[in-house]
Amino acid sequence: MSYSDSPIKRRESTRIYVGNVPIGAGAPIAVQSMTNTRTTDVEKTVAQIQSLERVGVDIVRVSVPTLEAAEAFKLIKQQVNVPLIADIHFDYRIALKVAEYGVDCLRINPGNIGNESRIRSVVECARDNNIPIRIGVNAGSLEKDIQEKYGEPTPEAIVESAMRHVEILNKLNFDQFKVSVKASDVFTAIAAYRLLATQIKQPLHLGITEAGGARSGSIKSAIGLGMLLAEGIGDTLRVSLAADPAEEVKVGFDILKSLRIRSRGINFIACPTCSRQEFDVINTVNELERRLEDIITPMDISIIGCVVNGPGEALASTMGVAGGNKKSGFYEDGVRIARIDNDAMIDELETKIRAKAQLLANKIDIKTE
Repeated sequence: MSYSDSPIKRRESTRIYVGNVPIGAGAPIAVQSMTNTRTTDVEKTVAQIQSLERVGVDIVRVSVPTLEAAEAFKLIKQQVNVPLIADIHFDYRIALKVAEYGVDCLRINPGNIGNESRIRSVVECARDNNIPIRIGVNAGSLEKDIQEKYGEPTPEAIVESAMRHVEILNKLNFDQFKVSVKASDVFTAIAAYRLLATQIKQPLHLGITEAGGARSGSIKSAIGLGMLLAEGIGDTLRVSLAADPAEEVKVGFDILKSLRIRSRGINFIACPTCSRQEFDVINTVNELERRLEDIITPMDISIIGCVVNGPGEALASTMGVAGGNKKSGFYEDGVRIARIDNDAMIDELETKIRAKAQLLANKIDIKTE
C-alpha cells in the first residue's frame, strides 16, 4: 500500500519552518515530543533528545522556565541535531535569550508575557531571526475572564483564548506561527480544532493534552488525533503520554501510518493468535519490533501463525510468514520463496528484513515519506 496516495485531503494552510522542518502547506506531518528531564541537567537532557532522534522525532520541545535553564539550553542546542522548541511562560527575557542561542521555535503565548513593549520586543526578535512562534492554549489554563464567561472549558472558550493571542500577532504583522488548542477530553479537543480550522490559515499543532499513561493515553490520542487527521486537519502532532517520551514518537508514527499519511519504519501485520498458530506469534512480533526499531525504511511485514490468513497477508506485504508445522512459508514481494524453521524464525527474519530494508533504502528518499 502506497503512502503517497492517501485518500485524505489535507486542510489548506500556510507554511512555516521549525529549523529545517517544514510545517503546513502539504508538508509531511511532523511528529514532536518533549523532554521530561530538568533542563538544567544538560547531560540527561541531551541523552533524552538523542534517544528521541533515534526513534525518528522531527522536533523536540524543551521547557525553559528560568534564565538558568536558558543558559543550559544553549549547551543543549550545541549537542543535538534535531530542531528545538523552547517552552516559555510569562518571562519575555527568556524568549530573547534562547533566540540569541539559536532556538528553532518559541512556544509562548504573546498575551501572557507582559505589556505591549515586551510583546513587541519578542515578536520583533522572532521576525529578525526567522523564528516561528507556537501559540499553545490548554483547556486547563484558560484566562480567568474566559473561565467566568463560559463556566467551563468549552471548545468555544478554548478557541476564543487562542484567537486573542492570534490577534496580537496579526496586529504586529507577524504570520509565522502555528496554533494548538488542546484538551484532555477527546470531544472537546476535536471540536476546538474543527472550529479553529475555519478561522485561521496557519498550521495547526495537534494534541490531546495530559492524555494519560502509555496504554490509555495512546488510545485517547489515536481516537482524537485520528479523527482530526482523517478530516485533513493537522500539520504537526504530539502524543502526550505519562511515559518515556520515545513512546510518544512511536505512537505518533503509528497513528500516521494507520491513516496512510506518513510511513516510517516497519508496519507489522500480526494475527491475535489462536489454537491454530504453529509458532509463538506474540513473542516473535514483540522481539522483532524491539530488534528492528532502528529501521526507518517503510515496509509491511506480516507475521501470521497459520495458513488460513497467512498466505493472503504475506502476498500483500513486503515480506511475510504463514505458519506451518515445524516450518513456515516465507514470502517476499508477493512470491513464496522459501520455508523457515520455526525455531530459528526470529533470527532469520531479522537478517532478511534488514537486508531488504537496505535494498529499499537505496531506491527511495526516506525523508520524503
